[in-house]
Amino acid sequence: MIPYINFVNYSKDYNWFIELIRPQPSLFTETINRNIYKTWNGEALINFKWNTYGKYYYAMIWILFMTLLGCFTAAATIPNQYINEEVRQRLFIASIILGSIHLIFEIRQFFYNITNKWFYNFWNIFDIIAYVLSIFTSIYWLQTKDKDNNYLIQLLSFSCLFLDIKFLFFRAFEYFVLFIIIISFAHAFYILLSLRSEFSLDQHNTNNDDPNNPLNLAPSYSQINNDGIPDKNTNMFIDIKTSLFAIYLFLIGDSSALSNWPYADNPSIAILIILFCLLIIVVYLMNLLIGLLNIAIEVDNKRVSYLIQKAEILAEIELFYLLPHQRRWKTWFPKVMYYYADVDKTRIEIKRLIKEGEWDTKEFTEMRENLFKVLSIEHNPIDNEVILEKLSELRKIRKILS
Repeated sequence: MIPYINFVNYSKDYNWFIELIRPQPSLFTETINRNIYKTWNGEALINFKWNTYGKYYYAMIWILFMTLLGCFTAAATIPNQYINEEVRQRLFIASIILGSIHLIFEIRQFFYNITNKWFYNFWNIFDIIAYVLSIFTSIYWLQTKDKDNNYLIQLLSFSCLFLDIKFLFFRAFEYFVLFIIIISFAHAFYILLSLRSEFSLDQHNTNNDDPNNPLNLAPSYSQINNDGIPDKNTNMFIDIKTSLFAIYLFLIGDSSALSNWPYADNPSIAILIILFCLLIIVVYLMNLLIGLLNIAIEVDNKRVSYLIQKAEILAEIELFYLLPHQRRWKTWFPKVMYYYADVDKTRIEIKRLIKEGEWDTKEFTEMRENLFKVLSIEHNPIDNEVILEKLSELRKIRKILS
């Protein structure tokens, strides 16, 4: 039996409408404590909740976000020759609906943590920006007649960037963080700096209205070959593959791919560059440094950190994704919980606790005696106390000698 009685329960007295806006918490959602999840009881509790409903709701949230990301990315990125305006319009409408659904959940979190606690977490603000920006951009695209104006293209670029980076927050791609950051910015620069009209290097069809046309860029920067044709690398953001390579080069210190656009005349490019540098330095390199400093972390601490992360996800699901009556289901939130433990693992854990002097307490004495009989463990508390006293004396002697 897990000794956290009523730990996961919710009050039976509640207003259904009010709880939709600001849900009542349980002890579980309010207590994310490392000491709880060091024990088997905490691990069993997390596994029960995760297998009962957590993994299904987490998958649903994933699918909902991936659908939003897919619809908006397709509408913002696919060239006109591969998609007609009617399909693009439907994709933007779907993005508005899906973005609004996500935004509702974010607003619920805001009302739940309406104190400064919500504002202290930068990622909460980032989430709001990502959803609001994608919704606003979709509405603006549907309302405007000029689909190639600079303001709309900048909105599309930044909206895709924020949604792509939001993709990182689902904690499922820990080892691909750098790769996803490169893809996100390559995608943003591709939308911002790709051609807005058809162009061929074999033809001198200069389009003076397109600032990203290599024929408009090359004369100012002497990137023309002997035949008077612009170099193919004049604008590396014409294609998504070369855009990825350009961002990779920028990561290792080569900014030549972005030098064809004066930053004073293109503030959106400068903002993207600053964001890229900040994200790489603050998020990735700092985490890498912390990881190197803590490379000797115990396996148990890693397991506890994983369980705490799961507990945070489950708490968010319970408060903001479950309906009020679902939080009162006895099968999901029982007053008393039981779990089955492996006999060999239990025997090893008990022996470890005895050795470290954490077993002999005055609580649950009868239950502990029954466990000794079932597991065939011989234990004399008096002998154990003598051993612990000797060990304590040895530690004191070592300290004095050192």
